[in-house]
Amino acid sequence: MKSHTHYMDLALDQARHAFSLDEVPIGAVVVDPVKGVIGKGHNRRESDHDPTAHAEMLALRAAGAAKGDWRLTECALYVTVEPCPMCAGALVNARIKTLVYGVRDSKAGAVVSLMSLTNDSRLNHQVEVIEGVQNKECAELLRSFFTRLRSGRIDGPMV
Repeated sequence: MKSHTHYMDLALDQARHAFSLDEVPIGAVVVDPVKGVIGKGHNRRESDHDPTAHAEMLALRAAGAAKGDWRLTECALYVTVEPCPMCAGALVNARIKTLVYGVRDSKAGAVVSLMSLTNDSRLNHQVEVIEGVQNKECAELLRSFFTRLRSGRIDGPMV
């Protein structure tokens, strides 16, 4: 299997694509240990008018379709930003083995920032978590987007 940095670079590519669409720049990839990348996603909430069109959700859907199974037990999800409660819950439900993310989300993060949904022992599955991979790159992409949004150069999301 390739390095965490390699797969986070792929997630960052997805996030940059979201940025180019005036979406909050979050990207995700699902990696199967044998097949490699089996799912990709970037935020599409504004484009799709869908509150569930988060990068993680789209990557998980693609991975499930590619695998022909909703159980992603040996897979890892790489995402540029700490997942929200919806996405963290989906990781638990999909039985993702490992979550690797770049930067914490102090306003909506459900892995370490606001709660620890992925490691709640009351749930039927816990997720191994690795944080801080490509932290600076992930944070800078977000910072650039929100600076641009506040300057009025894009008609971006209501956040």
